[in-house]
Amino acid sequence: MACILSIETSTRVCSAALSIDGVTVFNEESFEGPSHAVLLGTFVEKALAEAKSRGCVPDAVAVSSGPGSYTGLRIGVSLAKGICFGHSLPIISIPTLKIMAHAVIKQQKDRDGVYYPMLDARRMEVYAAMFDSRGLEIRETKAEIIEEGFLSDFPLESNLYIFGDGSEKCKRFVSSPRVVFLNDIVPLAKDMAELADEAYKNGQSENAAYFEPFYLKEFQATIAKNKVLGNS
Repeated sequence: MACILSIETSTRVCSAALSIDGVTVFNEESFEGPSHAVLLGTFVEKALAEAKSRGCVPDAVAVSSGPGSYTGLRIGVSLAKGICFGHSLPIISIPTLKIMAHAVIKQQKDRDGVYYPMLDARRMEVYAAMFDSRGLEIRETKAEIIEEGFLSDFPLESNLYIFGDGSEKCKRFVSSPRVVFLNDIVPLAKDMAELADEAYKNGQSENAAYFEPFYLKEFQATIAKNKVLGNS
């Protein structure tokens, strides 16, 4: 039996879940905005209490590895690392876009479909990747600029499902009947269960000492105007 704690904090949504053999048995999530530093510890405590009530302890901690919010990812990965160091557990990283694609693949059940999760990266840019119906990445994760003709190099031979908080930027550039936009799809810890279980049973884990989230773009801190102008 594999008991896994999953943590997802890559967007404004904060969530934690507990799964046993790939089935989610506890889930806590908040859609109220970026308050991960306040909520995540409580969610994890509840998940660990649930594990104890079931007579088990986590065998591993799975964490959404990005891309996504710099601050959100840091909070999630830092807590996951702390638990793993404190309890000598393996840490499993799962790409954020893969989590989203996995959930939609299960929902749509379109064996010929192509799945295109997107996360907002400000302006007309998104973090995106494409997956086939088996969840295999067929276009690598990258930052893309959404503009006229952004899908011109991709043959629309089957349904293309576009989803995530970056997908709204695409709608005015796409008119093909093969393109299906799905609303309200966000990465959630409960959707990590099967992916985390498979990774654990295949012995796939990270070195907790060196593991870092996949930010994709470097974080850029802004400098206050009064500092730029030399004012106090």
